[in-house]
Amino acid sequence: MDAKPDTPVQHCLVTGSSGFIGSRIATALLARGLSVRGLTRQSPGADTNIDLFQGDLTKPSSLHGAASGIDTLFHAAGYAHSHAGNDDLHWQTTLEGTRQLLAEARKNKVQRFVFISSIKAMQEPGEVCLDENTRGSPTDAYGLSRLQTEQLVLECGQQSGMHVSILRPTLVYGPGCKGNLASMLRWIDRGWFPPLPDSGNRRSMVDVRDVVQAALLAADRDSANGKVCILSDSEDYSTRRVYLAMRRALGKAEPGWSLPVGLMRLLGKCGDGYEVLLGRPAPYNSAMCSRLLGSACYHSVNIEDALDFRPGYHFEDALPDMVTAYRNTAPGRNRSA
Repeated sequence: MDAKPDTPVQHCLVTGSSGFIGSRIATALLARGLSVRGLTRQSPGADTNIDLFQGDLTKPSSLHGAASGIDTLFHAAGYAHSHAGNDDLHWQTTLEGTRQLLAEARKNKVQRFVFISSIKAMQEPGEVCLDENTRGSPTDAYGLSRLQTEQLVLECGQQSGMHVSILRPTLVYGPGCKGNLASMLRWIDRGWFPPLPDSGNRRSMVDVRDVVQAALLAADRDSANGKVCILSDSEDYSTRRVYLAMRRALGKAEPGWSLPVGLMRLLGKCGDGYEVLLGRPAPYNSAMCSRLLGSACYHSVNIEDALDFRPGYHFEDALPDMVTAYRNTAPGRNRSA
């Protein structure tokens, strides 16, 4: 059913409103002069701009009333870690938490539901660039829980007439980002990251500002209803390009040498053996080698038709602010550097 919202976006609920993406969605909505409520697991503080609602996706009863008076819901919360041993939390938080959130949305006649999913809801691409028409499923709990949650959201939209839209961001960058990009920046700054070779790999990324813009368009545009869209900045980055760009942004010269690809793969296998023999994680193994040398390329075939969206930023544009944010928060750093 292609439901058309009866009223413009006015009263919004943002889950994950204190997180990297959710906080920026909330700020953008406030800048539009809209009413914003944020779902938080912590005891609400004295934020005068956002109406904070205490609730936990793993505790369904705590969500009762979260969507009261809301016409548009941006769902950016979820369990983001993919470490082994945390599988149950993916299903409890992402799938079952969203199920309860959708029930609250239907009960309160929410008209729009935008789910910020993940590119990990797709199969691993290998050396082939994937799009939304690619068939195949992820293999880990993180990706599977995201995929099943997407299906749940789409089914809810078909059954209820609610406007639903799903966004799959690729690796998101910007000031304050976490994960591999933040670690890489820190290790390069400290001189611990060896010069990477050019393996010819292709990896997709997207600026957090473009994720926010896409989320707002997904709520505003009827053409986004029932659609799944990959988000990237339309560039294919090699890890070598990312590495050199970070060095430049940190004020470091380009190294005159790089590790050979074959040596990196051999060291990864040595790390695998270390883990088997000692039963503990190695600082470097074949999985990490694959992330550094392998491809993760995704292109969207839906984004222009569904959202009329074109990315406004590239990775190098964001790096100065990323370095500033890193230097302002890194322990022991000179904050005026």
